[in-house]
Amino acid sequence: MRRDVTLLWALRSRCALACTYCYFGTVEEHKVSPPNELGVLSHIARNDLSASALMDFARTLDGSPVGRVVIAGGEPLDWPGALDLIQVIKEAGCEVVIATNGIPLTRPGVAERLLELKVDGVSVSLDSADPDTNDLRRPSRSGKTGHRDVVAGIRALLQARDAEPAPRVGLYTVVMRPAPHEITDVARFGAELGVDYYVPQPISLAPDHKLFDELAHTSDDVPAVARELAQLHAEPQGLAVPDASSLLRFAAAISTQGSGRVRDCFGGARLFFAQPDGSLWDCPSDRRIAATPPERHRTISGGDARVLFADRPACTDCSLFSRDCVNMWPLVLDMPRLLTSEAAS
Repeated sequence: MRRDVTLLWALRSRCALACTYCYFGTVEEHKVSPPNELGVLSHIARNDLSASALMDFARTLDGSPVGRVVIAGGEPLDWPGALDLIQVIKEAGCEVVIATNGIPLTRPGVAERLLELKVDGVSVSLDSADPDTNDLRRPSRSGKTGHRDVVAGIRALLQARDAEPAPRVGLYTVVMRPAPHEITDVARFGAELGVDYYVPQPISLAPDHKLFDELAHTSDDVPAVARELAQLHAEPQGLAVPDASSLLRFAAAISTQGSGRVRDCFGGARLFFAQPDGSLWDCPSDRRIAATPPERHRTISGGDARVLFADRPACTDCSLFSRDCVNMWPLVLDMPRLLTSEAAS
């Protein structure tokens, strides 16, 4: 059996950072008006599955089509029991990639435990090589953490890893309209730190988001972004980066916000999304989730991965395009290469 499914699995745990463009929304807004729409995430828990229910599902991954689990948050390493859950997923024979803000890596023993668990990849979010700029975009909830702690966490993990081949360590950058230069600036900074891979992503905001006009790209931004992406591909600084086709999709995606089609998409066949309440979707796109008919609403609660992923009709010509689609492609198409130690050689 081919284990070619990637499961993006979100665990709800409040992040130490308060990014105003977070796909989980903001705590302040959701306290006033909790979201009820399908697929819309929130930092505020309502009906999350218990840790035991998550463990039960994770044990069924063994022998299923799921070959890779990308654990996201909130901040997944602050979720109680996260390391125990990772252990079960690894014992089921899956690759594990953790999407983190990097700050928990500064805690004693966390980096070493990730090595013991043989985690395959750790993707750390960093939106600027400049500390002040990064901390303005990704402010601390407590006022006590920021860029310096993220960098300290990366260094702690790299030091703990030493000469071991895994986990591979990478940077993810949300690229915003005012700063296309961050694409290459963060790549250079990552190379100086000694990370292994780098993935830039276009910011994805709904048109009615308060920061849309300020931060979201328009078609006028394509030339500047394309130049930075071309330079990244030509001079990757020794880092593994998304291939040329992924970078072309990045540039093409920012010329439109709410139209177009995604041809040859693998949503529903190779990429699935599990929410903290256990909802399982054929695709992480909020537009796709909202359009999912009731008969396709599923849950991992009490479910068996060997059954849930048996029927996998691909979404081959989707009209529900969003920039989130572009951000999801590297999880499937590029991740195998990014997790290979020879990827940048």
